[in-house]
Amino acid sequence: MCGIVGYIGKKQAAPIILDGLAKLEYRGYDSAGMAVYSEGKIVTCKAVGRLKVLENLTRGGESMPGFAGIGHTRWATHGAPSDLNSHPHTNKEGTIVVVHNGIIENYIPLKKKLQDKGYEFVSETDTEVLAHLLDYYYKGNPLEAITKVLHRVEGSYALGIMFADFPGELYAARKDSPLIVGQNADGCFIASDVPAILKYTRTVYYMDNQEVVRLKEDGLQFFSVDEEPLTKQSVTIDWDANAAEKAGYEHFMLKEMYEQPKTVTDTISPRIKGNDIVIDELNMTDEELRTVRKIHIVACGSAYHTGVTAKYVLEELARIPVEVDVASEFRYRNPILEEGSMVIVISQSGETADTLAALRESKARGFKVLGIVNVVGSSIAREADACLYTWAGPEIAVATTKAYSAQLAALYLLAMKFAKVRGLVDDEKFAALLNDLRCLPDQIELLLGQKEKIQHFANRYVGARDIFFIGRGIDYAISLEGSLKLKEISYIHSEAYAAGELKHGTISLIEEGTLVVALATQPELFQKTISNIVEVKARGAFVMAVTSEGNKAIEKVSDYVVYIPETTPCFANSLAIIPLQLFAYYVAVGRGCDVDKPRNLAKSVTVE
Repeated sequence: MCGIVGYIGKKQAAPIILDGLAKLEYRGYDSAGMAVYSEGKIVTCKAVGRLKVLENLTRGGESMPGFAGIGHTRWATHGAPSDLNSHPHTNKEGTIVVVHNGIIENYIPLKKKLQDKGYEFVSETDTEVLAHLLDYYYKGNPLEAITKVLHRVEGSYALGIMFADFPGELYAARKDSPLIVGQNADGCFIASDVPAILKYTRTVYYMDNQEVVRLKEDGLQFFSVDEEPLTKQSVTIDWDANAAEKAGYEHFMLKEMYEQPKTVTDTISPRIKGNDIVIDELNMTDEELRTVRKIHIVACGSAYHTGVTAKYVLEELARIPVEVDVASEFRYRNPILEEGSMVIVISQSGETADTLAALRESKARGFKVLGIVNVVGSSIAREADACLYTWAGPEIAVATTKAYSAQLAALYLLAMKFAKVRGLVDDEKFAALLNDLRCLPDQIELLLGQKEKIQHFANRYVGARDIFFIGRGIDYAISLEGSLKLKEISYIHSEAYAAGELKHGTISLIEEGTLVVALATQPELFQKTISNIVEVKARGAFVMAVTSEGNKAIEKVSDYVVYIPETTPCFANSLAIIPLQLFAYYVAVGRGCDVDKPRNLAKSVTVE
């Protein structure tokens, strides 16, 4: 969603804010704005469009001198992208300024009450309500005004606030939208995510729900929503600061694809001890693992697709029944959680609103929840009963690649652990699985080395109107992610289908020359997938097949074949997804799309 950055300290604020917003532009890029204490008053500047517009308007921040300020990059929810709807929003006099990430659900009745009291609104946003409500409650004490507002509003928020009467202070508050606070020798920071301030400090505080912080040049003070002082412990971030930079790559997405071998290595290596898998983070004994009767996996988007893969893998190796839910459906369908069930929630950011709600719903019903997340200290990481981190580092491109691969690796570890403690794999088979798991990083590296071959093929489909992906079993799960990658960054209509469903309507969409990407990595289903390829070929389809080395028979029925190294069929997703990521990337680049910032999308979906 939206990105927030704030700074107060000894240095000029505007350049720091712009630099931080640039690191967060993946969270929203419809418009951007900034407010700075400058020459005795709060000066604001905002503009529709990418952050570069704001940078040019302010000459890189030089035209807004001052040592305290807040900034915002927007992903529009209420009101179309425009200068008026851009943040920051202010009261009528411009003496109270606020930036906001989230949604104020009761803004309509609040707006009406304020209008009845004579307040005038100039934007279509829910955020402007906060600026006027702060004005209404402000009687000279900023903290008191903020807490009164927080008691009135419903919904989610991460707020950065300035009061002209207090030029030496910034305020921030949080509920269900991510916000961190940082500190170094020169000042203090607020941000929606770590990359925004990693260049300046590694000492951060993770704000909890309904907490307020007062920032000054020389320190921080935390308060509850009832104005009670709080003591919080800082966390040291060990990410490489260069991980949030492009490092010479044209796009973050390409860089992050090439980081996948390291990401998978970093995720599996600490959990492989000799010839065993040790996952201390589970906080479960082997006996407790043996008593799990059912697993519910809940996630959104690409994380959901890893869950679909995990269903096949867990049921195959550990023989545990698994249900996979889209988080937004799980939270509203009154799910039946039986005794002995375990819930696994998956999220790169650890802040995905629907996934977080599913976690809370499950815990409220008394069920143990395991979080698989990438961001240390995120809401899901803190609220889950146990957390299995994927060590992918910062992922900047909106379309996930390396976090997806890390999630798959974590789920493989989990499935193998369950299988072993339940006595369903002998030592020989377990050793073979471990060996194949250890080989994945090098095999991914090998596939990334074929990028020129994939690029050449992708150039043929820059003008495609429809592309379909088909597969069976795990290959269907791979198809889901391959299709999503293509559609979200290239804007080409794409769908994934279980290959066995072709006869039930889908095949009517196949026309002469339509590209069908067929996944055929599962030995037991290979011949059936061959039959499905023959079906679409008979209707004029051009077939790109992805299969394992040695399956030469597929060349007789396909037009273009990509081979992946041999591995345990359960792990095939980790390899087959690589050419599909590259294909999507090069199609999007050929179409001139903004690969890192696809239209209408944002990296971390922190609202419903």
